[in-house]
Amino acid sequence: MQSTPTEKPKRFYKAVDIAETNGLWHVMLDGRTPKTPAKKSLAFPTQDLAQRVADEWDAQAEHIDLQAMTLTRLANVAIDRTPETRTELAAEVEKYAGTDLLCYLAEHPQELQDRQEAHFRPLRDWAGREHGVLLMTTQGVLNAPQPPASLEAARAFAERQNDYALTGLVFGLNLFGSAILAMAVADGELAAMDAYDISRIDEEWQIERWGEDDEAMARVEAQRREVSALDSWFKGLASAAVV
Repeated sequence: MQSTPTEKPKRFYKAVDIAETNGLWHVMLDGRTPKTPAKKSLAFPTQDLAQRVADEWDAQAEHIDLQAMTLTRLANVAIDRTPETRTELAAEVEKYAGTDLLCYLAEHPQELQDRQEAHFRPLRDWAGREHGVLLMTTQGVLNAPQPPASLEAARAFAERQNDYALTGLVFGLNLFGSAILAMAVADGELAAMDAYDISRIDEEWQIERWGEDDEAMARVEAQRREVSALDSWFKGLASAAVV
């Protein structure tokens, strides 16, 4: 009988460990390294990150919930896809910098704009000071053309990351809607959950006034799980050198 697309595979291993080989740390399932979809070894540049991914495998019960294994999914991308698509991924970071969430301020009320700027401005200043990403602000939905040199600096930041860090950086773009927030998390300037909360200032403002429906709450909870995994990803990479 064929399995259905939603059927989760059974856990096929008992012991989970990590082992170092040729400068990389491998996840080990019953003494064997699992493979990525492209049949490459599940290996990492730091012991810490390998252990975090191993813990994710060890936490699986009778069935393996691959969709919930965010660290493993990030690893598969970092190992299989990122090395071949670095140029495109760096361009994606540049694209997000061109329409960065932290540059779009509410026209009104003033209280919301003040709340945004209390969080947005220090991070814009950081990006400009530390990485040359100086971005202009606007109000409402009007486009704010950004200096080409700043967009190039955002791309250069991405290009300096190793494959694992670049993978996390681009994953952060989609979670936060902001190159600056993703850069700050990748650089250790900001915790991932703090970045996510900053990205939702406008949404939280609306919730305070109109409440939140069950569907929106479920979406946010799912995103928070992804954000927590991203935080773990970068913490695990913290001791890796940029290559």
